[in-house]
Amino acid sequence: MSDKRGKRKIGILGFGCVGQGLYDVLQHNQLLDVANICVKDKTKDRPLPATAFTFDAQELLQDQSLDLLAELISDPNEALLLVRQALQEGKTVVSANKKMIAENLPELVELQRQYGGTLLYEAAVCGSIPILRTLEAYYGTEPLQEISGILNGSSNYILHKLDAEGLSYQEALQQAQVLGFAETNPTLDVGGYDALHKICIIAAHAFGVVIPPQEVLRFGISQVSTQDVALAQAAGARIKLVASAKINTQGKLEVQVLPTFVTPDSELYAVNAEFNGVQLQAKFAGTQFLKGRGAGSHPTGSAVWADVSAALAGYKYNYAKLSAAATATVAADALLRVYLRVEHRGELPNLPWQEVTSFGVNSQVVQLLGTIYRSDLLQHRQELEALGAFIAQVPDELTEEKLLRAAAVTELVAA
Repeated sequence: MSDKRGKRKIGILGFGCVGQGLYDVLQHNQLLDVANICVKDKTKDRPLPATAFTFDAQELLQDQSLDLLAELISDPNEALLLVRQALQEGKTVVSANKKMIAENLPELVELQRQYGGTLLYEAAVCGSIPILRTLEAYYGTEPLQEISGILNGSSNYILHKLDAEGLSYQEALQQAQVLGFAETNPTLDVGGYDALHKICIIAAHAFGVVIPPQEVLRFGISQVSTQDVALAQAAGARIKLVASAKINTQGKLEVQVLPTFVTPDSELYAVNAEFNGVQLQAKFAGTQFLKGRGAGSHPTGSAVWADVSAALAGYKYNYAKLSAAATATVAADALLRVYLRVEHRGELPNLPWQEVTSFGVNSQVVQLLGTIYRSDLLQHRQELEALGAFIAQVPDELTEEKLLRAAAVTELVAA
């Protein structure tokens, strides 16, 4: 549909960071009008006149003159109700709500199939990087071996500041909040939940496997310390929050979100500040790497605009790998090599390590390097998080000897 001037019309649900970013991007487009914006808080100061807003989402959902809707609210449960209704009416919707999508993807795919609507959600994954479009367009039929990446710009900014400037976690977090990279309540970002939902969405498009987020091993960065960063530096590495989905040697899919000691031979080593980076390893095409801004109003708003323009042109996800018989199943378990640091020796639960080395131990802090099954870490995750333990995966190239030497260096420097 279009108005008398030939412009097409969009309705926006939500006017937070992403909604405002999309609105700004749309001001530079002459072919699309913002017909209405739905918000919840009637008292909040906004940069637009009151006439630009409604407080009733049904005004947008029932408006037959709209060409599409942009769902950009923060509440995943409310978002699901709105998107479900829109798809049941055969509407075109774009969304940036990764939690809603990750937890309800089978239903959302079926609603599109049953009612003929369209849902695009590139903006829910990796900010400005077109990862889903890349997977759909170039790897829809080619087997993939692994996708790994830095999927959360907020946590990456914090880790970069700790590494590059020696800031404390709290100092870096406050900077990220001032710049708009992190929310007032940063739990979704620094707790690894944001990256978790993104890797689940990616896994569905890349491998045709839907995995419930609660079944994925996830640890965040909120407990990282300058001591952990110094250890990584002394070992020639950087700590990054890495989300990965890979086919193991048994042909099973392993999915996880873990802080990781990343070495210079990885493309992710040089992904700094609020940037995201994704590395794809395909069976025939080899390795590809994509990098772009992963946080901020305009980068994310730009990703929503890319979905909007694609939807207006008739683009839809074909879900080639979801539609085909899945060639991969989720791995039951895997052995991980991890670094663990926790304060107050004696409180650490009796973890079933396969092997473990203790180093850098004093009366306040315990540091461990060991191998443990993913299922055992998942079982003890809540207990470890409650204790304030920091856990990071350690690649094989960082040998025990190298890490022990790095620990000795950091202790000498601290002394």
